[in-house]
Amino acid sequence: SHFTAEENKEYIRDTMVSLINQVVRQVGAPTCLIHKIGIAAPGTVKNGTIYRAYNLGIKELAIEEALKQYYEVDVIARNDAKCAGLAEKKYGSLKDYEDSVFLCLGTGIGGATFLGGKLVQPRKNAGSEYGHMIIKKDGNLCKCGNKGCFETYNSMRVFKEKIREILALEETVTSEEILKALIENKQVEAVNNYIDVFIDDLLLGISNICNIMEPEAICLGGSFVYYEKILYTRLIEKLQSTIYQFNKPEIVLAKLGNDAGIIGAVVE
Repeated sequence: SHFTAEENKEYIRDTMVSLINQVVRQVGAPTCLIHKIGIAAPGTVKNGTIYRAYNLGIKELAIEEALKQYYEVDVIARNDAKCAGLAEKKYGSLKDYEDSVFLCLGTGIGGATFLGGKLVQPRKNAGSEYGHMIIKKDGNLCKCGNKGCFETYNSMRVFKEKIREILALEETVTSEEILKALIENKQVEAVNNYIDVFIDDLLLGISNICNIMEPEAICLGGSFVYYEKILYTRLIEKLQSTIYQFNKPEIVLAKLGNDAGIIGAVVE
């Protein structure tokens, strides 16, 4: 963005305040009736502060403190993928599994890991940063400064950009229009080849996770869910026909869609 770091922080805070006020107006309840505000934020979230949210241009933002000045209630901030994972574990596709991994494929790739039914919470940072596993040495440059990170190949942002490029679509094209274009052009060789490469890379990331965590299930969320017909179907086909070293887990789609992060922000 063209903002200074300080302006960027203020912009994010002001946007959040106006969104909260909007929700309060919509439900017709006074702010004094809010008893908790949950925030699902990208990056590392620790003690109410967001660190290293590269996709938002944030190095450090004390979000809980910033919002507490406006609302006299508890404000709890967590990593967005952890929120979505908690929601899927409590109410969605991971309800029946003890050991599982949630992967949020969106702007980047976030993750949440559950062992024995509990969210894995290391003391240092929130962990499960699967998006920054390196799947290609000296590969694509990531916003984190490393090269070859999983999210530079398999985030939905990268997927949409590549499809826009291949099919020469406008930059302003919506997800619905991209999906429609994909269905209409799925026989186009360049599209087909790219989807194959995308799925191969995704399986490489998944196989790394499986070898280390041995999950019973992996749940794929974020806007990936929206492209079920194109991507999930192909992923399952490839998984059946390929011999991998890892024990194949169930690969399921998130049930709560893009609302998972919102629901999980206040899960106890």
